[in-house]
Amino acid sequence: MNKRKICVVTGTRSEYGLLYWLMKEIHSDAELELQLVVTGMHLSPEFGLTYKQIEEDGFKIDKKVEILLSSDTSVGVVKSIGIATIGFADVLDQLKPDLIVILGDRFEMLAVSQAALIIGIPIAHLHGGELTFGAFDDSIRHSITKLATWHFTSTEEHKQRVIQLGESPDRVWNVGALGIENILKVPLLSKDELYNQLSLDKKKSLLLITYHPETHGDRDGIHPLLRALSEYSNVNLLFTKANADNGGRYINEEIEKYTKQNETAFLFDSLGQLRYLSAVKHADSVIGNSSSGLIEVPYLQTPTVNCGNRQVGRQRPSSVFDVELDEKSIKNGIEQALQYAGPYEQIFGDGNASRKIVEILKEIPSYLIQKEFYDL
Repeated sequence: MNKRKICVVTGTRSEYGLLYWLMKEIHSDAELELQLVVTGMHLSPEFGLTYKQIEEDGFKIDKKVEILLSSDTSVGVVKSIGIATIGFADVLDQLKPDLIVILGDRFEMLAVSQAALIIGIPIAHLHGGELTFGAFDDSIRHSITKLATWHFTSTEEHKQRVIQLGESPDRVWNVGALGIENILKVPLLSKDELYNQLSLDKKKSLLLITYHPETHGDRDGIHPLLRALSEYSNVNLLFTKANADNGGRYINEEIEKYTKQNETAFLFDSLGQLRYLSAVKHADSVIGNSSSGLIEVPYLQTPTVNCGNRQVGRQRPSSVFDVELDEKSIKNGIEQALQYAGPYEQIFGDGNASRKIVEILKEIPSYLIQKEFYDL
């Protein structure tokens, strides 16, 4: 029996963390063959060459697609999309997968989707139907929905939104959020183990910070955030780098300056999933504007301070405190989070998304069907 070839594409550390268990399920299924393509930030020394972690986890990388330019501008991102489209045209022609799996809303995935559509490879899109008004990711996500054939959403509300975009209900499944599986399946580090690995001060508590640019152009929100955090000089301030959106390099430079001037502040290119989730578990709060603060963090019973507009529109539980990008608002949000004692709502599924997706991937047609617009 010929195995069905499922090509998974990943471009960032956070995205890989979400895809990990799905990739394991595909690889171990007797009816499927995993093809893995790595691109974007994974191949950049600036972001920690995280493709090496993928290999250390036991995955074989079939192709690498270099796309990042040494640029921090919107023009640079657009050029990266062009380079990515060309690169993926060659790779998909060589690998000839039956289906391609992509997650979310990154600009790299827009390039993949364009190439796959024209070449005639059906796309299974994960985490469609979500809203993030504060980033152009929102428009990219909905664009990928229209380029894709099969859809796997994280909530029922997101499923209905994909249908509202004209996708037939018989091609949309609510399977829950992929990231929940890491929380349920990965044995996390103890506090002592985490602090030892990261050289943190064991006498101090921990705040975990990830701040990305608001991709509609605002990168200066990092300044009031850093000023607000300066009030917490007796706390370990653990930063992870911003992503490769325009403005990301500037934010990372500002954080690096800050950590050099503050002995209790630490910046890491990438913590990896184990250390990141362990840090979430042991932190007093997660601060910034990453989607993980809204989706995965509540499952570890840690409050989130969500800064600015990047995640506006996304569903969130009551343990998320939304604040404006000014120093006073951020400080108030942190104080609220530090006093929060629950509840921690779990609105993104039961942690079995990967198995559900794999069973469906084995049954759906592996050719590009003629889509019709589904009217409500």
